[in-house]
Amino acid sequence: MDRVAVRGLRARGHHGVFEHERAEGQLFVVDVDMAVDTRAAAAGDELAKTVHYGVVAEEVHAIVTGEPVDLIETLAQRIADQCLSHDAVREVEVVVHKPEAPITVPFDDVTITIKRSRS
Repeated sequence: MDRVAVRGLRARGHHGVFEHERAEGQLFVVDVDMAVDTRAAAAGDELAKTVHYGVVAEEVHAIVTGEPVDLIETLAQRIADQCLSHDAVREVEVVVHKPEAPITVPFDDVTITIKRSRS
């Protein structure tokens, strides 16, 4: 499988278990890496035979800025499900970064990484 990736997608979301996370929101950064067989698209130079990464980026942005959830695990699963809704996507790896997580010690980032595929 070939890989089509969108990395570093930034959006403000209101996810988290604490009230201030829900009220104030915070930055989330998302990476998606999709397994796609791009041979047919390349042979015919046809966008319809691959995944449109611009559309995926807009969908991911809408999920992050949309309905709040408590856990970044839930957010990652929703993103994976949306990516897999595209016929060309056979497998997806999603990384959700929460660089402003409410942690009381110095840190660079908090992430969840999930990999999902069609059953």
